[in-house]
Amino acid sequence: MSLQISTLPNGLRIVTEHMSGLKSASVGLWVQAGGRHERPEQNGIAHFLEHMAFKGTTRRTSLQIAEEIEDVGGYINAYTSKEMTAYYARCLSADVPLALDVIADIVLNPIFDQKEIETERHVILQEIGQALDTPDDIIFDWLQEVSYPDQPFGRTILGPSERVSSFTRDDFIDFVGAHYGPDQIILSASGGVDHEAIVHQAREIFGNLRPVGTAELVPAQFIGGERRVVKKLEQVHFAMSLEAPGFRDPNVYAAQVYAMAMGGGMSSRLFQKIREERGLCYSIFAQAGAYEDTGSVTIYAGTSKDEISALTQLTVDEMKRAAEDMTEAEVARARAQLKAGLLMGMESPSTRAERNARMLSVWGRVPTVEEAVGKIDAVSMQDVRNFAATLVGARAAVALYGPVAKAKGLEAIRERLAA
Repeated sequence: MSLQISTLPNGLRIVTEHMSGLKSASVGLWVQAGGRHERPEQNGIAHFLEHMAFKGTTRRTSLQIAEEIEDVGGYINAYTSKEMTAYYARCLSADVPLALDVIADIVLNPIFDQKEIETERHVILQEIGQALDTPDDIIFDWLQEVSYPDQPFGRTILGPSERVSSFTRDDFIDFVGAHYGPDQIILSASGGVDHEAIVHQAREIFGNLRPVGTAELVPAQFIGGERRVVKKLEQVHFAMSLEAPGFRDPNVYAAQVYAMAMGGGMSSRLFQKIREERGLCYSIFAQAGAYEDTGSVTIYAGTSKDEISALTQLTVDEMKRAAEDMTEAEVARARAQLKAGLLMGMESPSTRAERNARMLSVWGRVPTVEEAVGKIDAVSMQDVRNFAATLVGARAAVALYGPVAKAKGLEAIRERLAA
């Protein structure tokens, strides 16, 4: 493996990682403009803009964008997150210059044709409707909203229908002008790639662009709260979130090991106690999410209206118990699962390209995989117990969807956690 980083005079950063023996590559642009960069009246525009990038440029029609990549057997896609929007392609090594040219074109030269805006507006409204019809999807949007109320970080990526319905061509142009400068873009490529060739091409494509400056972020503050939506469904969908470390907090690895031990697989505590021993649900899991200045541990389960109270109480009891009796065997298993997931993911050039871009964005450098593995290995049983103890008094949020009449509310959960 050979990781190299270069920066153009205008601030565009380029990170490549050559993976010996690979005949394919992943290349993309990671723009530091996601959901949390939107003003209230812009909520949903970063995601809408991602869609519009594929609808035609000054050089290519939407069909030509797809055809040029697929004619060489490649794949192109994009996604929007809280903190970034990514445009990327997977292709054979020989086609990296073509892939980078197409991706740069859709990011730098979209035409925002009015007819295409209206077509894609309808598509996104359908996407919003589909999310509302998917309980184990929409509940996480609601959980985010009550965790970070009235903040950019708490708003949905898709945005509300009324906002999506009102965006104009000028709105897209304004957002791009404010956030899509070279100093806010990271070009990342992994696999069978040549660093100097990519830097040379990037200099030709991006070298004359002017920086836009760093957008001032509204700090994320986990407040917590409850959202309860009654609907005639077969199950109650339950999601709970507690404040946890962000990327820059040294306790972030303890949070990840804790979440894995509690609900990261079939051997985890919550799965064994609540599903296997008690049969209270079909699906239950825990996960830890980390961002620049905040993080959360989230637990999700789906159960019947008659079992939701017992499931909630047992979940809280297991969380409390972890602070006292989390075992070395559980921690060792969770560490092994995290390391295996990391190392197996690193065999994919797409995963490496994404990780490198994200790490460069957060740290200004790319920590080695060995460094990450070392930090996971350094998490002790006592570290996990100590982290579990912090959750007892942490801010919490709860979202409930379905026949929720018998579900315990946030105050009851807080009281049981603190008892």
